[in-house]
Amino acid sequence: MKKRTRWLLGGMAFGAGAISAALAYRKRNKLQVEKKTGDVWARPGMPVTFRAELMPGRDRSQRTFMVKELLTNGRVLLHSADGEHVEREFEPVQFDRPVG
Repeated sequence: MKKRTRWLLGGMAFGAGAISAALAYRKRNKLQVEKKTGDVWARPGMPVTFRAELMPGRDRSQRTFMVKELLTNGRVLLHSADGEHVEREFEPVQFDRPVG
């Protein structure tokens, strides 16, 4: 294979890699923009239960609090609990479980 042919093939491979990387980056940014604002994990008035590892020795009713306010960064403020809390501090939400 001639030197010129190797340069041409190498340039084409480099160009194809650059194009695919640019398209992947563009697709990733588009997915982040399309995130819906209504798609949140908690709503005001909703009961949430802390994981048992965070409050050992307490039963479920003592670990359950009501959401007071949802903050823009995804954290929540709770009635009767101090501070901001994130989703990973709570048990997964189970919609089929009765409230109370």
